Formats: sequence, C-alpha cells, structure tokens
Amino acid sequence: MSGDRVRVVIAEDHPIYRDGLRRALGWNHDLEVVAAVADGDQALAAAREHAPCVLVVDYNLPGRNGVQVADAVTRDGLDCRVLLISATTDGPVVFEALERGAAGYLGKDADRDQIIDAVLRVARGQAVLPPEVATGLAGQIRMRGGQHRPALTEREREVLRSFAAGLTIPQVARNLHLSPSTVKSHTQRLYEKLGVGDRAAVVAEAMRRGLLE
Repeated sequence: MSGDRVRVVIAEDHPIYRDGLRRALGWNHDLEVVAAVADGDQALAAAREHAPCVLVVDYNLPGRNGVQVADAVTRDGLDCRVLLISATTDGPVVFEALERGAAGYLGKDADRDQIIDAVLRVARGQAVLPPEVATGLAGQIRMRGGQHRPALTEREREVLRSFAAGLTIPQVARNLHLSPSTVKSHTQRLYEKLGVGDRAAVVAEAMRRGLLE
C-alpha cells in the first residue's frame, strides 16, 4: 500500500447496510470509497473499472456470491484484495472463503472501528479473521504441535499461531521478542514451505492440508 488513500469498492445488496458501510469507511481519511454496488457481477465490473485496493463484499450477494467474487478476482488476476463480510462466521465457511481467494473475513456484527481496521489491514496484506475463529485456530495449531507436515520449526509454528490469531508482524515481533526482520524471514519460509504468498493464504493452506485439524 502506498502513501495514497486506500481505494475501496463496496458490494452489498441491502441498501441500508451498504450505506452504513460507506459512512463507516468515510470516517477514516486514509480510505476512499470509489463505488458501491449491489451484486457480484457489478462488484467485478467495479473492480475492473475503478482498480480498488480492497473490495468489501457481502458473502450472500445475488448473482455471484462473495466467495465466487473472490474466486474470480484471483482467477482473473485483478490487483485487489477481497474482504468478505457475513452474518456467518463458522470456521469451515471462513476457511473455504480464504481458500477461494479472500484476503479476510469479518462478521456483520463488527463495529465501525473494526471495519475500518479490517480494511486497512487487508490493504497492507495482513490476514483478517473473526476473533472467535482466530482463537479456535490458534488452539488447533497448538494441539497439533510436532505433527505438522511439512516440517515446521518451533519458531515457525509460533509465527503461524500468531498469524492465526490475527496478529501483525510488529505484534508478533513484540510477543516473541524478535526483530521484525526476523519475523519476516520466518514468514517467508512459511510461504515457501506451504507454497503461498501472503498471510491469509498461509493460514488457509495450512487448513487445506489438514495441518490444523
């Protein structure tokens, strides 16, 4: 993300909630809502037309749903990140969304500050998970311990647990008493071992491989 404002497209079929999202994001001067649309096809068209950094998408859009939008963004190589918003935050639903290309997932009960924070974090390439999912996921990783395949070092497992809990690299560095550059090195090795390129994907790929069960 550059020093420019983060360009955002909102895709939500309920007018009241769509307007609420627009107003919520308008509170932050680092964010600019460039379009607000009502279905999945319009979301993809707006992504192509406006080149947003973040596409905020309702999970249950008419036409293409949110997961299908995320899948199309990935397949078509569009340069934006998808943040899904849904009333459902069940673990399997969240992980399917991440596997299909979503960069983050947020419950519809999130308040204004949580929505703004989620959009900014997704724009920076960070993973966003519902707190209850992140907590459960971190616990699953701890329970599996040395059963991980491919083999992860203990430090890599600690970093992965931290990402599953939704922490940023600076927060991980503070918690583990490491420098940010060291955390970045561990993160890069996680990417290489799991064949992914960002933190949302590393969590999703670990789940896909059954490493977190």
